[in-house]
Amino acid sequence: MNNSSDLNNIDFTPDLWEKVEKSDKKGDEISRPSLTYWQDAWRRLKLNKASMGGLFTIILLILIAVFGPMVSPYTYFDQDLNLASIPHRFEIHQVDEDTYLYLHKALRLYTVESNGRIIEKLMPVENNVMQKYQVYDVDGQKITIDFSKKPTQLKREDGTALQVYKKVWNKRYVFGTDELGRDVLIRVIYGARISLLIGIVAAVVNFTIGVLYGGTSGYLGGRADNIMMRIVDIISTIPLVLYVILIMVVIGSGLKSIIITLGTIYWVNMARIVRGQILSLKEHEFVLAAKTLGADTWRILIRHLIPNAMGPIIVTMTMMIPTAIFTESFLSFIGLGVSAPMASWGTLCNDALGGIRSYPYLLFFPSLAICITMLAFNFLGDGLRDALDPRLRK
Repeated sequence: MNNSSDLNNIDFTPDLWEKVEKSDKKGDEISRPSLTYWQDAWRRLKLNKASMGGLFTIILLILIAVFGPMVSPYTYFDQDLNLASIPHRFEIHQVDEDTYLYLHKALRLYTVESNGRIIEKLMPVENNVMQKYQVYDVDGQKITIDFSKKPTQLKREDGTALQVYKKVWNKRYVFGTDELGRDVLIRVIYGARISLLIGIVAAVVNFTIGVLYGGTSGYLGGRADNIMMRIVDIISTIPLVLYVILIMVVIGSGLKSIIITLGTIYWVNMARIVRGQILSLKEHEFVLAAKTLGADTWRILIRHLIPNAMGPIIVTMTMMIPTAIFTESFLSFIGLGVSAPMASWGTLCNDALGGIRSYPYLLFFPSLAICITMLAFNFLGDGLRDALDPRLRK
């Protein structure tokens, strides 16, 4: 009682109060807003330049694969034998101020523009195989291809040789043409469509069959786990090539057989990884709490266990997508992939082997596309592994 009366007798004048410094005011403030697990993972992923480069490359590949054929004047099956095996870069000779020629390795002569756009193929007015020369009429001038000696020369009517004017890029076919005169660029783009489709199939199969199968096996444990994993062991012992051959005998070759192959056996590694994650998570207290509240098996698995294992699942799925793309390219390379005239990166590499010494660009461009795609997914997978692991938080 005395204390309360004393307080009532105090005169609260302004001189009793002390001004608080600004630094003291902010002492209890939160230095930064709290982030969720996925927001923090995205923040750390953005700091990884290689991973962001891989993500940007994958998005760019998807956009090119989807919209590239819409803006291209060619399709993957258009043929022009007059323009067969034209490289992406070649040397041109100047006849006069407005006339330029390109001499092909196969002794074909083309008129071209100074910037590298091919106009047309010329037909010889005289072809002397015995004396090894061909004569062409180029705007009223006689131009001779002399292939009696190496290197082959272009000569004027007076016998003077035409010197190389400059080396230009092919403006009509950026990646050149193949042995049937088809545009290599549009065929590589269509190959990207097939490879990305295979990647999507692999991701869907891994996420549905692999995650659910492995999660169920790990959560049930005991005899059910033993039986389910023995089935996985049996499936994984079948060689992939043998499996593809067996499917091809039944349904024929093509993209369908590869998709069915990936859909039936590609999920086994994911199932093993998810099983290991679930075995470690199901002993935690939140699972016991969910059981105590009456949650059934599927609810615990779908709502609690699998979401807590999504970090390793996403990383593994990202790393398996390039493996699936490379598998499709390999099967197409050995003749077990898509059928002609469809274009796949593997079939393009296989078609290029016959003329690799004369036309190495036919192998270079699809191989480069495979390498870029593999590196992009691997860089993204490495970044996701670092970003989704809380132990690596800095």
